[in-house]
Amino acid sequence: MKGGTFRNTQWDPTLLSSQIVSMQFCVYFTLGLLMFIANKLAGDNYTLDNLFEYHEIHIYDLGGRLVICAFVLNAFVASLALWCIVRRAKLCLDFSCTYHILHLLICWWYNRSFPSNASWWLLNVITATIMCIGGEFLCLQTEMKEIPVGYAALNQKSDV
Repeated sequence: MKGGTFRNTQWDPTLLSSQIVSMQFCVYFTLGLLMFIANKLAGDNYTLDNLFEYHEIHIYDLGGRLVICAFVLNAFVASLALWCIVRRAKLCLDFSCTYHILHLLICWWYNRSFPSNASWWLLNVITATIMCIGGEFLCLQTEMKEIPVGYAALNQKSDV
């Protein structure tokens, strides 16, 4: 770390890897919970197909629409995860894209074919956008808070 800088700017692969794993876990965990609720509302059986099968994303029946709603709601929850785990507005796009690229690879492996469904691509672009912009907004709110400077702040620091 350079002297006089605000944050540590060195590349920390352990921190980065743990943040990626934490983000993946949090986002898939909440998506699984939302999908479970959606399946209960639709009266469907809960399977991994709802998470990874790109043919499940459609508007033809209640189940498909609830799957779409679960993904969109989860994008807002993922914004909160970005705020809690990453805490840097500058990195929200990176982590949002990382999650969605890994999701693409998992879906590709799960289906044994590259996603060709336009609704899958549209949904993922929308959720990536919501996740990134929401995370950036929350992180910026934290980053822009005033740093107390003055006599009272110096006294508190010297008392510790």
